[in-house]
Amino acid sequence: MPHRALIEKRPWLLASLAAGIGFWLLKDTGLPGLYQIALKGAGVALLAVYALARHKGHDANTIAAVMAFGALGDVLIEFKLEAGAVAFLIGHLIAIRLYWQHRRPAPTGSQKAAALALLVLTPLASSQLGGAMVGLYALGLGGMAATAWLSTFSRYRVGLGAVMFVASDLLIFAQMGVLAQSPLPGLLIWPLYYFGQFLICVGLVGELRRRAGAA
Repeated sequence: MPHRALIEKRPWLLASLAAGIGFWLLKDTGLPGLYQIALKGAGVALLAVYALARHKGHDANTIAAVMAFGALGDVLIEFKLEAGAVAFLIGHLIAIRLYWQHRRPAPTGSQKAAALALLVLTPLASSQLGGAMVGLYALGLGGMAATAWLSTFSRYRVGLGAVMFVASDLLIFAQMGVLAQSPLPGLLIWPLYYFGQFLICVGLVGELRRRAGAA
């Protein structure tokens, strides 16, 4: 889509991209901390606004709630890790319910295997990296990714976005220990997370609009 059309038709999406990319570029600069936190929270919060603006209905409201809890987690985690984790977990549980309501009637064997791997390996790897409480949180994370993969929404957008979210969180947990001295988490955590959320929101809203148009 041309740049001007993006501005005219999807201003909230463009604003989200500006905030999300802007935070990644400015997070290690001299920008005051409160401005960085506001920019960080705005990226995914604006995805929630985009979902509400682009489609009307219960499912769009639900994914907007998921994005809103993600944005809340982005902010709270800067003050207290546990508070941010609770906000993210609530978002995961809401997303699980949404994806399960739209589950595929007859997934293939490979789709089932991938979902099972996400469901089991995500908390297992997380607990190894960060401990039992991290593993408990990751049950919700893995459940979110597994149900996204088995849903009727695009695996190349919603499913991939959920997997990117998992990868981002695994890097956070690794940064607590085995990758504590590595620059890799600092480079990849935010892009994987933000663009994972971006793919989930845009993919889901786009599919809802397509189905509404077909109906």
